[in-house]
Amino acid sequence: MLTQLTNPNSRLTTPPMDGKETLALVNAILNGISGSLLLLGYLQIRQKNYRAHGWLMASALVVSTVFLACYLTSYYVYGDRSGNLPGLPRWIYVGYLIFLAAHVLMAIVVLPFIFAAVWQAYRGRWQRHTRYSRPAFWMWMYVSVTGVMVYFLLYQILPAIAARGMA
Repeated sequence: MLTQLTNPNSRLTTPPMDGKETLALVNAILNGISGSLLLLGYLQIRQKNYRAHGWLMASALVVSTVFLACYLTSYYVYGDRSGNLPGLPRWIYVGYLIFLAAHVLMAIVVLPFIFAAVWQAYRGRWQRHTRYSRPAFWMWMYVSVTGVMVYFLLYQILPAIAARGMA
């Protein structure tokens, strides 16, 4: 692979990524890691392995915080890419925006649940922690999975559709 990237006669047709695309890929990877940690934490609590659950969920929170920092950096340095898809059929673009809006809305809605669940766990109030963490888990998992999907749509699938002029 490295020789393909450095060889000018290579058949590799993928252009090198710019800074925005690199940060978007990093964000997708962070979302995937966060979702994986959430799932592992969920499986641990189902097995009553409280210590492992706590570490996995704390790790998911750290990874998600790093994601947020990278996302905000990307947004402020490079701006928004969602409106930069020339040649994409309008109905596909509208569908993507609806999908993106649901992702962003859920990302905002889940934050108070996460903060409340973490605070209640810190205080040792396990019943209250459970009350907040049950909906937080599913919302957070949705945001992690759809975050990866947004990356593939915005940087892989939709540009390919626009380039081919598919409707």
